[in-house]
Amino acid sequence: MTEKGTSLGQLAWRRFRKDSAAVFGSVVILIAVILAILGPLITPDGSPHANRQTIELAAKKPGSTFTFLKIPRSSVPAINFIEAVTVGKQEVYSWIPIYSHSFSADTLVIERYTGDTPNDGELVQYPFNALHSEDKNAEEIEQELIETRTFWLGTDRFGRDLLSRMILGTRISLSIGFVAVAISLFVGILMGSLAGFFRGWIDNVVMWFVTVVWSIPLLLLVIAITLAMGKGFWQVFVAVGMAMWVDVARIVRGQILGIREKEYVEACRALGYSGYRTIVKHILPNILGPVIVISAANFASAILIEAGLSFLGIGAQPPIPSWGAMIKDHYGYIIMDKAYLALIPGAAILLMVLAFTLVGNGVRDALDVKSTK
Repeated sequence: MTEKGTSLGQLAWRRFRKDSAAVFGSVVILIAVILAILGPLITPDGSPHANRQTIELAAKKPGSTFTFLKIPRSSVPAINFIEAVTVGKQEVYSWIPIYSHSFSADTLVIERYTGDTPNDGELVQYPFNALHSEDKNAEEIEQELIETRTFWLGTDRFGRDLLSRMILGTRISLSIGFVAVAISLFVGILMGSLAGFFRGWIDNVVMWFVTVVWSIPLLLLVIAITLAMGKGFWQVFVAVGMAMWVDVARIVRGQILGIREKEYVEACRALGYSGYRTIVKHILPNILGPVIVISAANFASAILIEAGLSFLGIGAQPPIPSWGAMIKDHYGYIIMDKAYLALIPGAAILLMVLAFTLVGNGVRDALDVKSTK
């Protein structure tokens, strides 16, 4: 029995809010979604795919601070707002790490960063006109072209800002989850509904196909589909989605078999409703609980599969940042004093998968009618 005036949906929401683990998972997912949406707008490195490489700063520790000379580029390709939000802004400056700088008349003198101790670097002179700043004084040039930056998570082996690439990597993980789950839901609900509602030869054909796909290891199936479609961003999405629909189809079929003889389904038949209307308007709304739970589990699995494919080199291709590719690039550093280069993306994968697992468990418990009082 539920409280008077309280629907099952409201009661389920109350129970979900009381589950601290599920709430924690929801907060993690919400933060990840915000980071993924904002993307290059909030990353310290706003270049396309956060791919600004400074080889002199390769594999620097978290919290390292460096000073840069920004040399304006003569021409910058035009880029629209959509590209700036999704990919990043084109680089306006060339970034040169330096130890120190000084001015002599109308010339800027810098000591380039070489990785050695200061005062051992190369001295380079830049006349103001070479910096496209012949009409500015030394103070204005210093404010505009000299910048100090802190790499909070350090840099990778190519001298790229690890924090920026971690933020953009969130997009890949969430995107693969959303697209793969959407594809698996569409195909799985369609196949499971046909098999469970119509039975007969349709059920036999669908279940034979499900058994064949089920017998192939998931990762092997995804790799085969990816290789057949080619390496790339969208190919991985489709491959993972097409390989994960089997779980959804089995769940939907089993749920429909359990309720297809219920009174309201018999009433739909007696009223002459079509099979499509009966399934869409009367059956599917009553089996959404298990479908939501399996979707959360599939979301976590999709993130792990994408990371595995990127680690193998057949996932998202460089320079697109992917957590799995980051582990691949730096797993050799685990035995060195820079293990964080591989552990940070690994921890991000762990946290994201844990979040979706906790949310899935929370939704399952909240929708458990038998335990609802």
